[in-house]
Amino acid sequence: MVSQPPPPSPASSPSSSAPPTVARVLAVVSIVVGGLCGGLIGYGVMDLQCDDGCATTAGIVGVGSAIATAVGVAIVAVLTLRAMAEWNEKEARERARRSDRS
Repeated sequence: MVSQPPPPSPASSPSSSAPPTVARVLAVVSIVVGGLCGGLIGYGVMDLQCDDGCATTAGIVGVGSAIATAVGVAIVAVLTLRAMAEWNEKEARERARRSDRS
């Protein structure tokens, strides 16, 4: 019978390098706000371009603008969160290396 190694103790397991919850919540909020702003700008620009008040076309352009803007902000947010995670991981490795030297 093969014995299983004991699970690592919490003190020896590495800490999570995931971004803090506040950063993730701010990323979601920024995506929503960016989408809303993009939708309002798209609707406003299209509404100004129409002479006879084409609200349906302006609405469609507004929704498309909202989606496009939200996708763009989401890409930037994901890249930022990944950079934060990589930075936290690097800092954790440096701290571990410094504590091993001591």
